[in-house]
Parts: sequence; C-alpha cells; structure tokens
Amino acid sequence: MPLLSSIDGQATLEGPIEEIARMEAKEAKELLGDLGILDPFSSRHSPQGIFCTRTLNLRSISAIGYDMDYTLIHYNVMAWEGRAYDYCLDNLRSMGFPVDGLEFDPNLVIRGLILDKERGNLVKADRFGYVKRAMHGTTMLSTRAVSEIYGRELVDLRNESRWEFLNTLFSVSEAVAFMQMVDRFDGGAIPSELGPLDYKGIYKAVGKALFRAHVEGQLKSEIMSKPECFVEPDPELPLALLDQKEAGKLLLLITNSDYHYTDKMMQHSFNRFLPNDMGWRDLFDMVIVSARKPEFFQMSHPMYEVVTGEGLMRPCFKTRPGGLYSGGSAQMVESSLNIHGDEILYVGDHIYTDVSQSKVHLRWRTALICRELEEEYTALIHGRGHRAAIIELINQKEVVGDLFNQLRLALQRRTKGRPAQTLAATNMDDQELTESMQKLLIVMQRLDEKIAPMLEADGEHFNKRWGYLSRAGLWDKSHLTRQIEKYADIYTSRVSNFLHYTPFMYFRSQEQTLAHDSYSYFSPNINGFAAVDDLNQSPSL
Repeated sequence: MPLLSSIDGQATLEGPIEEIARMEAKEAKELLGDLGILDPFSSRHSPQGIFCTRTLNLRSISAIGYDMDYTLIHYNVMAWEGRAYDYCLDNLRSMGFPVDGLEFDPNLVIRGLILDKERGNLVKADRFGYVKRAMHGTTMLSTRAVSEIYGRELVDLRNESRWEFLNTLFSVSEAVAFMQMVDRFDGGAIPSELGPLDYKGIYKAVGKALFRAHVEGQLKSEIMSKPECFVEPDPELPLALLDQKEAGKLLLLITNSDYHYTDKMMQHSFNRFLPNDMGWRDLFDMVIVSARKPEFFQMSHPMYEVVTGEGLMRPCFKTRPGGLYSGGSAQMVESSLNIHGDEILYVGDHIYTDVSQSKVHLRWRTALICRELEEEYTALIHGRGHRAAIIELINQKEVVGDLFNQLRLALQRRTKGRPAQTLAATNMDDQELTESMQKLLIVMQRLDEKIAPMLEADGEHFNKRWGYLSRAGLWDKSHLTRQIEKYADIYTSRVSNFLHYTPFMYFRSQEQTLAHDSYSYFSPNINGFAAVDDLNQSPSL
C-alpha cells in the first residue's frame, strides 16, 4: 500500500506544500482504488451522487433527523399512488362524481409541476415563474395557447388559493385524479345535482376524497398487511445510518405517520438488514411520530410518550435517550438534546413540509431526497446528442440572424443617407440587399420549423409531456430546481447514498456561473490589455 509505506514522520512534510499535496492526493487515490473505494469525485458524478448547493461539513453536524415516507422508505409509485388513486375514485363515486372508465396514469404528472386550480391546468414553470408548458385536463396545450393564457402573468406560489405546487410523490395520485375530472367537467359529465362547480370546486372534491382515503385508514391498513407489495427494499439504507450513529451522530426520526404504521414500515424495511439482532429502534436516539409537520417546525404542540406496543401514550415533559414520542415540536428536540440550529441536519422528501420550514424557522441544515434524480441522470445522458443537435441549429440561426440584422441596419442607414455598416453591404444596391435579406429570412424560418419540434421533444427520455424534472426549456432551470437550490443544502436520490461517503464528508458547492463568465474564458484582452495569469504581473503600459 504505497500511501502507508511512504509515510516517514516529518520527512514527508518537507518541501513545497503544493508538491506534497499533489503526491499525497495521488497516493491516496491509488490506495482507495486498491481498497475498491470510489473516490469522491466519481461518486458525485453518478446517479447515486450527493449534490451540494451550499457547503456542508458533516463533521460539524451533531444530529441528523429523518422523515420516513419517501425518505427512509421509498414506495413503488405505481403501487402506492395507484392504490391511493383507487380509493380516491371510490370516494368520488360515492359523492356522485362520474369516474367509470378512469385509470391511473402516473406519466401524466411529475414532481415540481404546479396546479392552476382556477383554470383547471397543470403547468411547468421556470425559476422565474414563467410558464413553459401546460396541460388542460389531460390535453397538452400548444406553445401558442400557453403564451396566450400565461404570457402576461407569473406563477406566484404565495397565492395558495390558485396555485398548488406538487412538492412530493404523494401529489401524483391527487393531480392525476384532478386532471381527469377536469376532462369530465369540460365534457358536461358531472351531474348538476352536485351543485354549481368550477375548477376550484373540482379540486376541493378530489382533495376531500383523497383525504378520506388517508383518514379512514383503509389505504394504510392494506399497505401494512402486505408491505412487500409497496415498499422497495434497500439493504444499504440501515448500514448508512449505522455508520452515522457509530460516528457519534444523534439520529432522529421525525414523521407525520402514526406509531403503528411507522413501526410496521420500519420493521419491514430495516430489521432484516441490521447486524447482531439490532432492531430499527436501536438506530435512533429519538423517534417522533404524528409530528404534524410543518407546524412541528413553527409552533409548540403537547408531547406524549408512547409507552406500550399497542400505542398507549402518556403526557411527557422531559425526553430520554431512545424515547418514542408523539407530537411535540422542533424546539423541544433542540432543548432536550442541547443542540441548536446548524448543528442539526434534517433529511426529507417534501420541499415545503421538511426542507424549507426547518431551514427558514430554525436554520437547520437540510437535505432533500428526490428519487427521480436517478432516472433523470440517465435521461440526461441519453439526451446529450439531441440537445447538441438543437444547440448547433440554434447557433446556426444566430449567425444567420446576425447577418440579416447587419444587412437590415445597412439598408436602414442608406435610406437615411448615412454610410452603410459594412463594405460588402455598401457595395450592394437596394434590391440586392432586399433579396439577400429575404433569403436569410427563409433560412431562419426553416430553422425555426426544424428547431420547434426538437425543443418539444427535449427531455422526452424522462417524460414525454413535461421533459426533464430539473429544467424548463433548453437553457433554464425549472421552478422545482429553484426551490431545491434555495432550501436544500444537499440533495440526492436516496438516503443510502450516504453509504458511499463518510460521516465526516465535507460537501463543497460547485462554482455558480454567471451570464458573463463564459466570455472571460475566451477573451484574450481586458480593457485593451493582454490578460495575464500571474497575479504578481501587470499588463505592460
């Protein structure tokens, strides 16, 4: 092992630090390779990477809190959301809504879309709030229709009466049912006996039907009876948490699910993969069920201790290590553990309930779990050629457009009796200028005809209707990505990805590029002087 054998006390530390660091890094990489451990850079550039938006040093983290549903436990979306959809339709049918013939189609919806409850639309917005794609009912709208409807307004999530952001995979079943009921409403299929309804009324009815499915307990009872049909196993997940616990981190489970459901799901997902007859409870220094997030992060609720396996509870005023509790608040957690703010990392899948609220109100560090990242990562690789072809055509159009504009300016100046812009344009008569411009205009129009459908198809490897999860249009980020960057310090596809890193990892954010950055890499001059790399040198005057 070259790294260990080369260490000779202080002798290895003599000389320029740059040379020492280069050699040590090289030998460390070789040693990691001999041990079969991927270096951090290769781990980051994989579907199971942990991606950093704000620098995070795990050595400074004393406690790590976890959500459960779609965070520690990942459900098969088709199975879980499909059954939620079925129960929702059953409740809608009992309310008098026409649901016969409807089927669950998870491809109608992706996380990060926004429901326009006022218009019965589902939209995808960019980071600024401009709508890039839209669907009315289950029919995608044309680019022209999107422009006519949303060309003069931005999505504003603060207007909760109109906009509903699909934060999590739990939103899929609700959104699919709503869009399908919009079709039924537009077709006049909803009976008048239900009273005067608009799109907002339809949304409320769907929400009520889905809420009943959760509250009445039929859905969770079915999942508890056969969790293997709904939960995707992850043998590496308990081991990742075990590493963190053994490294001295306090582990917390904070979930909105009730005790019985939590215990059943965690037993199924953890116990068989833990060593030495450990149970899932042995991993956690504190477990809080029925937490009532996001209120959990904002206000104080009474805390109860769960004292029996049947879920019997008693009022609690002081917590103990390994305790199991119901309710309470984040402030109680901080007080009982004697840790505060950025000493705590909270990991969840819901941008609002888990990530933004813990950061905004408590300044906890945050990690977002987004399982779709793995599929998106693969889709981006498959789509490279398509995107490159689009960019090449756009660049060609830009060059042709620049020439067209120069000729147009030359003609404009000539009509005003001023010299033309270029020598070539000056040598043309008015007819030649006009003919050249007409030719270039035809080229640009044909390029537009070629580019438009290619832009529509961009991202179809991920979703044929909505494109990529993280992008809106060819160049810009989606509204979802904007929320992730704003509230999540790190994000990844699953909690078990922490196993490929150490509990002492220093996550560093990447360089954030600005619009003018690219020009600095290609320009050989600064203000008329040759650029130099050495800070001790100055351009010759």
